[in-house]
Amino acid sequence: MGSDPVRGKTIRWTYDDGPMAGKSFEHAFGEDGTVTWHETDTQKTAKPPTNGERKPDRGSADTKARYQVAPINEEVYAVSYLSGCGYTLTSVLDLAGGTVVSVASNEKELVIQRGTFEIRERVG
Repeated sequence: MGSDPVRGKTIRWTYDDGPMAGKSFEHAFGEDGTVTWHETDTQKTAKPPTNGERKPDRGSADTKARYQVAPINEEVYAVSYLSGCGYTLTSVLDLAGGTVVSVASNEKELVIQRGTFEIRERVG
């Protein structure tokens, strides 16, 4: 699959646990090494935002960043980016199993979340 199996793809992952349990997010990995993301509206069981959280607009500084990919083996890759709102998301994608483990962090908190993912489409 090469050293960057996400480049040029849109991937939707859904978390099974953690503060984002029940929520799905689409990540569009561009050919230019940037990623944009947004929460999808397909999960009706998602918890409502708390503590003044807001849902960023598509394409805002909060939803576009440069990303890095590090292969772990032929089927497992770590993907990481720093969002404009100060969170780093590092996700380990198991391509064979379709599972994701993400670590979201900023200067105040560190959260681990687990779920599944699917490749949705090629990015334009």
